[in-house]
Amino acid sequence: LAHHQSGRNSGVIHSGIYYQPGSLKAKLCVQGAALCYQYCDQKGIPYKQCGKLIVAVEQDEIPRLKALYERGLQNNVPGLKLIGPKEIQAKEPFCRGLMALDSPYTGIVNYKQVAQSYAEDFQEAGGTILTDFEVTNMEMAKESSSESEVGLKYPVIVRNSKGEEIYCRHIVTCAGLYSDRLSEISGCSPEPRIVPFRGDYLVLKPEKCYMVRGNIYPVPNPRFPFLGFHFTPRMDGSVWLGPNAVLAFKREGYRLLDFSAGEFLDAVTYSGLWKLVLSNLSYGLSEMYRACSLSAQVKQLQKFIPEVTVNDVLRGPSGVRAQALDSDGNLVDDFVFDGGSGDIGSRILHVRNAPSPAATSSLAIAKMIADEVKRRFEL
Repeated sequence: LAHHQSGRNSGVIHSGIYYQPGSLKAKLCVQGAALCYQYCDQKGIPYKQCGKLIVAVEQDEIPRLKALYERGLQNNVPGLKLIGPKEIQAKEPFCRGLMALDSPYTGIVNYKQVAQSYAEDFQEAGGTILTDFEVTNMEMAKESSSESEVGLKYPVIVRNSKGEEIYCRHIVTCAGLYSDRLSEISGCSPEPRIVPFRGDYLVLKPEKCYMVRGNIYPVPNPRFPFLGFHFTPRMDGSVWLGPNAVLAFKREGYRLLDFSAGEFLDAVTYSGLWKLVLSNLSYGLSEMYRACSLSAQVKQLQKFIPEVTVNDVLRGPSGVRAQALDSDGNLVDDFVFDGGSGDIGSRILHVRNAPSPAATSSLAIAKMIADEVKRRFEL
């Protein structure tokens, strides 16, 4: 469990600053962060509310930082304030900046632990968890089959690659890197498509971790699709640096040379990917260069903590982001939940796009899914 996105993310409990006011991400992230802290307290799961600074290091970033502050206030993020260079250094002695947005409500947790606790709750409530169950087919049960009684009560058959079957009345999918595949298998829309982006982290050497107390993030540039390099403390005391964002050649391709011909062709023959690449060509090329060059990555980090050197870092873990992309080459920015028509489509709810801050928002997303399932399936 939690072997992929849930166990390979940054571990940040986001406060909800970045997201478009009124969007599902904004609403569910703020609700989800409160629920996450409450859940961890109930279950005795350790976390740290270590805060976050979003730091402007150039003059032209200050208006964007102030706009981000206003957005955070609209999203009802608690405790936000703008601070100057002296206050930045009081919070992060090694960090340099002209102005920062201080978010004390941001925290860190080990989401693998959280996911495993969810699993225990589910099993205690009577649920069964099957792993290594690769779904290859969904179909309606035939009335004339020997399983007709089961088929009438549970008319949808979900079949895996080993030929094993599960009979169900309704289905909820939340398949991350394979959400578009499951949607197609069920006869629903193939759009939005999932294009996998690998994020490689560096880690600070243990003897240098004293340089970072909380999360330190750059001011996001609206021209570029990803957040940029940041400093992320971890529950085990380590500090992750990054990540970059490069196209993965396999949906679960965590290493540079991981490759799947079918999945690579699937990505590069999609017109939406080419539109994204062409509109962000210089950014994409610089990301690929930084992926290969340790010194280029460290140069990004030195904008915030000048004392960091190439000798202070090691190559760290990687994750793959299940990024939903539409046919016009736009990154789908909000969470997407949908179903379809027809016998199976009308009995299914797909969670189509749930990248960051989905881990933070997970309990709020779960409540929304439960409400939608009741409404859609008239339960």
